[in-house]
Amino acid sequence: MPAYLVIHPREQRRDDLRLSGDDITLRFEAGWAIFADSEGDCLAIPCGQGASIQRDDEPLPEGELAGSPPALNK
Repeated sequence: MPAYLVIHPREQRRDDLRLSGDDITLRFEAGWAIFADSEGDCLAIPCGQGASIQRDDEPLPEGELAGSPPALNK
């Protein structure tokens, strides 16, 4: 199942999340990273926010990032 880790700069670390779903996609458009699924766009992050995005298709224990809120799973 495709999954992405969105990791924010240190001062915004509480906003880190993991998005996953069978039909999740990522595209970059006009300075935005945009996640979408079969129902349309579901999350947009401005490039200037300083977040990094990593593809992570490995299942996580308990479905969470260490020290972060629960994952958003579709």
